[in-house]
Amino acid sequence: MNPVKITPDAIRALKRQGGRIAMLTAYDYPTARLLDECGIPLLLVGDSLGMVVLGYPDTTRVTMAEMEHHTRAAARAQTKALLGADLPYRTYDTPAEALANAKRLVAAGAEFVKAEGGREILPQIQAIHGAGIPFVGHLGMLPQHVLEEGGKYRIKGRDAAGRAKLWEDAAALAEAGVFAVVLELVAADVARQITENFPFVTLGIGSGPHCDGQVLVTPDLIGTFPWFTPKFVRPELNAAEQIRAAVGRWQAALPSGVTRPAATD
Repeated sequence: MNPVKITPDAIRALKRQGGRIAMLTAYDYPTARLLDECGIPLLLVGDSLGMVVLGYPDTTRVTMAEMEHHTRAAARAQTKALLGADLPYRTYDTPAEALANAKRLVAAGAEFVKAEGGREILPQIQAIHGAGIPFVGHLGMLPQHVLEEGGKYRIKGRDAAGRAKLWEDAAALAEAGVFAVVLELVAADVARQITENFPFVTLGIGSGPHCDGQVLVTPDLIGTFPWFTPKFVRPELNAAEQIRAAVGRWQAALPSGVTRPAATD
């Protein structure tokens, strides 16, 4: 709605200026529009929609068609915020596949794409970035790989090997020219070191207070998915209870049914 559009360069500038940077998920038109009116600079059509919108047990079942559908819906809000979308599981196994699917998300309205991984997907990132599509990385706990880790979400970077891998992956993302990186469940001291030593913006989720900014799944923040809340989230609103109460009041106020005379022979 606002003609002053936020760009990747504007996000980078916020890091240099020491500004706090917020990113929230948006899976539809009204949410994207409301969050944009709140001044959130980064919106993500995350594959977390698989769980909090579509009812899947994890993100691995989300398809490209579903991501395109929700990206188109959010993009119709024509936000001032920079709007991006996740490449879903197994849609970026090769550079050619990564680029083709990134282009599909851009055609649906995404202004950047995000994918999970570091050095192992460097060729894919280079293909996407080389085509002029802005890219956001994702290091630490990788939800698309949760089944490979036994279904457990574990903090990364607690031992020497984990810290070394995170550092190498961060260096690969910096080499590829990404403008931001999500750090999910990364040990706080490691997140701080990455934030201080690399040029990209860091967006923490469960990674301590020392990132350039924070990212959350919006239903976790406002309490519209009350059946599960991550341990590191403190909801700012209990919208589920407000919805239940509103529906209860409406239902209780419905007029009683019309009494009809008994049928006669």
